[in-house]
Amino acid sequence: MPLQRLAVFVAALWWGGLSALSFLAVPLLFATLGSPAAAGPVAAKIFSMQCWAGLVLGMALLLILRRWREGAHMSPAALTTVGFVLFAMLLALLQEFGVAQNIVTARATGGNLRLWHGVGTVMVLGQWLCAGAVLWRLSASRSAQV
Repeated sequence: MPLQRLAVFVAALWWGGLSALSFLAVPLLFATLGSPAAAGPVAAKIFSMQCWAGLVLGMALLLILRRWREGAHMSPAALTTVGFVLFAMLLALLQEFGVAQNIVTARATGGNLRLWHGVGTVMVLGQWLCAGAVLWRLSASRSAQV
């Protein structure tokens, strides 16, 4: 039971952090600073920090789930939860090492900045949905369900 509570706490921290930074802090930053040239680099640092936090929290969740289910057969529900964690982590890696670099390059060279911002937005939304699904599944009232 303590591992289940810890898993829910970590999932809530992950989903809450994504929610607060992506949908509150970054839009507020652009609204407050007014200039995309001023807000963009700060938003990029926030998203980078968010990616690394997602990777750390995702890894923590994988370790907790492994320990929690140690010695027990992984049910399809547990495997699905692990899949959501892994997919969110993959999106974070792709965002950090693929999309972020393309945004910087597009900004410097006049490339398709709108496309890369759109791809980045979809990846953040994907991470948010996966983290939310993990939180939803882990917070179910039945302790056997993962």
